[in-house]
Amino acid sequence: QVQLVESGGGLVQPGGSLRLSCAASGSISSNNAMGWSRQAPGKQRELVARIRSSGYTNYADSVKGRFTISRDNAKNTVYLQMNSLKPEDTAVYYCSYSDLLNGMGYWGKGTLVTVSS
Repeated sequence: QVQLVESGGGLVQPGGSLRLSCAASGSISSNNAMGWSRQAPGKQRELVARIRSSGYTNYADSVKGRFTISRDNAKNTVYLQMNSLKPEDTAVYYCSYSDLLNGMGYWGKGTLVTVSS
């Protein structure tokens, strides 16, 4: 089992920045991927960014150049630095963990990001 605890959501004005954090604990694999997905009201959950334990990253086109995902493997923590935020970034952001060896996946409970003036 893996537990994920997210933090860092909140209210920010358009053009502002926020940093989300997600700490993983439990049975952490040496070969894993952690990421962030988001779900806006009335919409399906979508992948925002993902980073493997190797450091390989991928991003949704809508956030490229504005969001940066990073991780601290020693702390089993992933970060999402969000800059130049837009109202359409408003959503509940969910942290995810995937064990690339056995295929198990886990989700955090989510943290709300609201971009509004």
